[in-house]
Amino acid sequence: MGKKIVTATEKIEKGKEYSIEEAVNKVKESVFVKFDETVDLALNLGVDPKKSEQMVRGTAVLPYGTGKNVRVLVFAKGEKEKEAIDAGADFTGAEDMVEKITKGWLDFDKVVATPDVMGVVGKLGKILGPRGLMPNPKLGTVTFEVAKAVKEIKAGKVEYRTEKAGVIHVPIGKVSFEPNKLVDNARMIIESVIKAKPATSKGKYIKKIHISSTMGPSVRVDIGSVSAK
Repeated sequence: MGKKIVTATEKIEKGKEYSIEEAVNKVKESVFVKFDETVDLALNLGVDPKKSEQMVRGTAVLPYGTGKNVRVLVFAKGEKEKEAIDAGADFTGAEDMVEKITKGWLDFDKVVATPDVMGVVGKLGKILGPRGLMPNPKLGTVTFEVAKAVKEIKAGKVEYRTEKAGVIHVPIGKVSFEPNKLVDNARMIIESVIKAKPATSKGKYIKKIHISSTMGPSVRVDIGSVSAK
């Protein structure tokens, strides 16, 4: 490891679990790069993601957003397309957008679609699916309430789902955020994940929680400090 990361790591006591507030401060103290890094929250869950009934997936609107300008594409027609534009959507359309994406265009971060155009959007499954961009009714991205969907995404709505090892990674802001904002964003995610606990999950649900910046060392969080179970 480089000298800077070694120095940053030395600021964190090995094996210690910090309160959520202390962990956020440690992450901010350990920054050694010049750009505004993203702060990530990682939760190790006591679930088996190979079993569909134990897949943990959901959304949460962060009270202070992610600090990122999210580019939203909305598949809609007529009045719903106008509604999306008025709500702040960056790109809108239907067949024309499908053709554009088929040719390689992917300059967007989130996708919303009205139910009546999903037949058209479905053609993009192999392109959008692997990138986690396919609209999904369970995540509120297939809806006729496009204005609400766009505004929530722009305000800081994030999606999460368990990965192969039963871990969830979610951005909770930037290192430039005030500590209390990162703490509140983290609590919002943790509370949402707790509510999404599968009925078939046995034993300890949240095993570990870590917070880190893009380039910085990971800080372990005391689960009790966020009232997780």
